[in-house]
Amino acid sequence: MRATLSVILLVLAALTTRVAGLHFYLEGSDRKCFLEELPQDTLVVGYYNAEEFVPETSTYVQPQTLGVHITVEEIFDNNHRVVSQRGSANGKFTFTAADSGEHRICFQTSVGGAGWFSRQTVRVHLDIAIGEVNMLTKDHRKTEKFTTLVEKAQELHHRLADIKREQVFQREREAEFRDASEQTNARVVRWSIIQLLVIGGTCAWQLSHLRSFFVKQKLV
Repeated sequence: MRATLSVILLVLAALTTRVAGLHFYLEGSDRKCFLEELPQDTLVVGYYNAEEFVPETSTYVQPQTLGVHITVEEIFDNNHRVVSQRGSANGKFTFTAADSGEHRICFQTSVGGAGWFSRQTVRVHLDIAIGEVNMLTKDHRKTEKFTTLVEKAQELHHRLADIKREQVFQREREAEFRDASEQTNARVVRWSIIQLLVIGGTCAWQLSHLRSFFVKQKLV
């Protein structure tokens, strides 16, 4: 029974927690941003590891002077900044979405003693876990083992809460798109009716004018 429950919990964890891994390159003080649309109360944990390119050896190393600046902004709220973190070449950042909407996650590096104006190339490895992430290990790739049945039940409750928030968020977006579609259709119908009335009025006026012309010419 306990083994079956553990399997169910792990499956639900895989479904509700999204972990995105990627790497990208920055040159000097360049700023790289990613957009992520998040439901309200969604927990986001990011792990990064930056390395400087050494042309002489064509390798990437991690000097102690390499720094990373991370910012998170709420695009839907006039780019309100919720995270501004300066740290070393590797570490993590965490935030919870206060409201549903699109968030901008940006990275900028400072290399060596040149500060933020260096043109050296830096490679950044990034893993972002979106959702309930209490099961992630320190290396953010494996799941932790629960020690008691109570902890497992609590974790399942968190997973179900994440699913419910995601469903509510999707229903809200669907309602917004449906309302916009209905408004557009209503405007199209009104415009079509106006066009028909104008065309009908124009035809009636032309027929009346032609009838008067034929009467004056004694053609009818």
